[in-house]
Amino acid sequence: MYAIELTPEEPVAQLTDYAVTAEEEGFDAVFASHHYNNRDQFVALSSMAQATDELLVGPGIANPYETHPVTLASRVATLEEVSDGRALFGVGPGDKSTIRNLGFDHDDALRRVLETFKVAQRLWDGERVDHDGTFRADDAGLNYEVGEIPVYVGAQGPHMTKMAAKHADGALYNGSHPKDLAWAREQVDSMAEDRVAESEFDLAAYASVSVAEDADAAREAARPPVAFVTAGSPPPVLDRHGIDREVASDIGDAISAGEFEDAFGLVTEPMLDAFCIAGTPADVAERTEALREYADSVVFASPLGPDVEDAIALLGAATDRFPAE
Repeated sequence: MYAIELTPEEPVAQLTDYAVTAEEEGFDAVFASHHYNNRDQFVALSSMAQATDELLVGPGIANPYETHPVTLASRVATLEEVSDGRALFGVGPGDKSTIRNLGFDHDDALRRVLETFKVAQRLWDGERVDHDGTFRADDAGLNYEVGEIPVYVGAQGPHMTKMAAKHADGALYNGSHPKDLAWAREQVDSMAEDRVAESEFDLAAYASVSVAEDADAAREAARPPVAFVTAGSPPPVLDRHGIDREVASDIGDAISAGEFEDAFGLVTEPMLDAFCIAGTPADVAERTEALREYADSVVFASPLGPDVEDAIALLGAATDRFPAE
């Protein structure tokens, strides 16, 4: 799978046009990210689904804190209906720098995510569900039929990655560097004998990318998403790339305070190299090839480039050089 992520910072109509372009460029899927201060991801995904014919669509990711997991399961199921069976369920704990503004934390994040999609799968199968864990549901059910929906877990640390490898259809692994994907592949392979899901596991590199003919412009456009990735990265990931933990914490504090320009200004060149594929189409194609040594799929994530529509076309051409196996 080759896919792109769209951030609902622009009007839904514009995002829908981007999705149409992505389908024309031969991409397999489009994910929509979620932050409470952007437009609603499911409204955007519904519009994208109705404007395309074959493109898979899904949240990348939805977090099960702001929305009750049963309600979230119903929203994904509705997307499956609107898209005529093209929905994917990307689920994860979410960006802690923004959800903590709403009073949520990441306590029991692994259990919350696992329970969320396990309950969702039971609901999609037509069961009535009683659940008492990180959330509660009493005799919950959906009053309409739902098809099969693949589940992708947003992961970065070892526990979430291994849980995904055991229980989910795939992982949207938050990594842009071959070093991170090599590590992720080791975690996935270590769970091969414990896997309980019947589908073949799909390790997708959820890679922040910024592409333009002007490499400097591409790198400058990468600062915002790299700030968010840096702030949300666990200490072992920061250490793997030699990133100062205190600076990463300062970036997270600035994001939480809404001081985005300050946060973006703290992004360093090593952070850009570690947490984004930024440069010309040739640069992106080379890094994509390196990721595919370890990843089954690649999702090109925000910001895509200084000009999103041009970036989608450039990425489409770049992936033509390295077709999915």
